[in-house]
Amino acid sequence: MGRLFGTDGVRGVANTELTPLLAMQLGQAGAYVLTEERSYRPTIMVGCDTRISGDMLANAMMAGICSVGANAVYVGVLPTPAIAYLTRKYKVDAGVVISASHNPVEFNGIKFFNGDGYKLSDELEDQIESLIKNNCKGVPKPTGSRVGKIKYRSDAKEEYINHARKAVPLDLRDMKIVVDCAEGASFYTSIETLRELGADVVAIHNNPDGTNINANCGSTHMEELCARVVYEKAALGLAFDGDADRLLAADENGKIVNGDEIMAIIGNYMKEKGTLKKDTIVATVMSNLGFFLMGKEKKIKIDQTKVGDRYVLEHMREIGANLGGEQSGHIIFLDENTTGDGLLSALHLLQVMVESKKPLSELAKVMEVLPQALYGAKVPNHKKESFMEYTEISDAIQALETKYAGDGRVLIRPSGTEPLVRVMIEGKDQSMIDRDAKALAELIENTVM
Repeated sequence: MGRLFGTDGVRGVANTELTPLLAMQLGQAGAYVLTEERSYRPTIMVGCDTRISGDMLANAMMAGICSVGANAVYVGVLPTPAIAYLTRKYKVDAGVVISASHNPVEFNGIKFFNGDGYKLSDELEDQIESLIKNNCKGVPKPTGSRVGKIKYRSDAKEEYINHARKAVPLDLRDMKIVVDCAEGASFYTSIETLRELGADVVAIHNNPDGTNINANCGSTHMEELCARVVYEKAALGLAFDGDADRLLAADENGKIVNGDEIMAIIGNYMKEKGTLKKDTIVATVMSNLGFFLMGKEKKIKIDQTKVGDRYVLEHMREIGANLGGEQSGHIIFLDENTTGDGLLSALHLLQVMVESKKPLSELAKVMEVLPQALYGAKVPNHKKESFMEYTEISDAIQALETKYAGDGRVLIRPSGTEPLVRVMIEGKDQSMIDRDAKALAELIENTVM
């Protein structure tokens, strides 16, 4: 059995890899580890995205929580950042999100937040995992009146909307915005927030049925959004993923504005306003080379971490930064929330547009996106960490690193959430890097069987 926890909780195909039994055990072990020093009956908040397996896994998770004597508060379908915020707001002991983010509907996941709204450290995850591998031996199983109970809340989404509106007060009257909710957790909160702020909202993919989450929509499939922005003559388009912790945008011409560009736009605005702490943005090694060149030109320090918003967050907390994120659109505003927040990202981006009175296409010129090719090689989950052990793969990577030295870069890494090895090459010639990245991905896929 490999490590249960990836870079963003426990992920797998629901009902085969991520089973109700495993969800119950995670509820038991998680509740015990996160609350074992409490002298009172602890409470854990649980929410989920819109995928059909959410009810099954959430109820199994809450059964596990209650079986060790803790209480559960079920808030239903809400974005991941809402759970992080509300965990602190309601002063509960921990929070749990049942979601597989941008993954297809057959996947699901479970991620924990501590009582302060932060994702768990590796050490705490290891403690939870160790208990599960030992069949939760030593975890108390109370009886009678000491068994936990479940409380259901329907007002939580309004609390999150109010928080977002207060964090970034805006007047969006006369602004037309196309919003793609990915048939996911933001289908109510994002649309309602923008409409309450006065925007003319054209909502697409906001009718989740449990099976259509992320299906050719959202931040991983932006073709429809880009075309709709042009058709509607909108100011911009906003694309969330399934659990709404990431945001990508489309400018008024239908051109995608990625997470690096969004951070560059907002980071420069914050620096000008004197609100960018340490004059630093924290990004990952996957950020475009143009983002780092922008930082050098604008005298903004760009600190790099390994891939995963949890590592971005850890470094932000270490150095006292308040802005960081990933090219994929996970952007963290640490003054306002403790995890990537698609809605806050959208509001901050709109704030720059409103105050500068500039279109998004002009604002995006703050950085030049250098040609980049990204491919995913499908490999078995248990082999994705060992791909460099194959000589033909390591030799091919070394050859590419030599080829692009000085004119680009090559980055190969296992995905933290999917059975993939990601291949990224940057260089001056788009057709060349596409060809080389695709060939390397195919080599990895065909070699690691």
